[in-house]
Amino acid sequence: MTAKQPDITRDRILDAAFQEIHKHGFQAASLSNILAKTGLTKGALYHHFPDKDRLGHAVIEEVIRESLETMVFEPLRTTTDPLGTLREGILRKAEKATGDTVVLGCPLNNLMQEMSPLDADFKRRLTEILKIWQDVVTDALKRGQKAGQVRTDVDCRAAALFIVSAYEGCIGTAKNLQSVKEFRLCMAQLVDYVEGLRVKGR
Repeated sequence: MTAKQPDITRDRILDAAFQEIHKHGFQAASLSNILAKTGLTKGALYHHFPDKDRLGHAVIEEVIRESLETMVFEPLRTTTDPLGTLREGILRKAEKATGDTVVLGCPLNNLMQEMSPLDADFKRRLTEILKIWQDVVTDALKRGQKAGQVRTDVDCRAAALFIVSAYEGCIGTAKNLQSVKEFRLCMAQLVDYVEGLRVKGR
């Protein structure tokens, strides 16, 4: 076994757990299915994750949060065109939407709806991700105001809350409707809102 083997094994478990939870939800997720997908033993799983809750916490922090860090948060932290970056991210999500997008929904939103009312540890971790997301969008919009790109009358924190909520809401509604077309229509309205924050001519 190489020095990196434990990390590889852990990553395999996390990937399989993420897929299982995304498809079935946390409570219905089967450890047996996760083991079957990885080909690992219960001993290997419990070596890395002593119980199912800790596995769920790791999926939130190391899979869902890290994915958002790479795809959403970091681009907004570094952009010089916040509204353009928001627009591109929304359009990209809409354009790449598939049947799975509307059948399975958003992993973050699914867990918020399922676990936040039931478990304080899950709620705290999920709330932290939402707070980071709102803070990142807020900071980006404020930079846009300083650069003369975002209207000065915009309440950046309120706008950020709406953008994040609408983004997640579009995915949640599309999951119920099972419609890629409706998802793209909803996201197009969010793009219009984002563009409406722009100073005319900028």
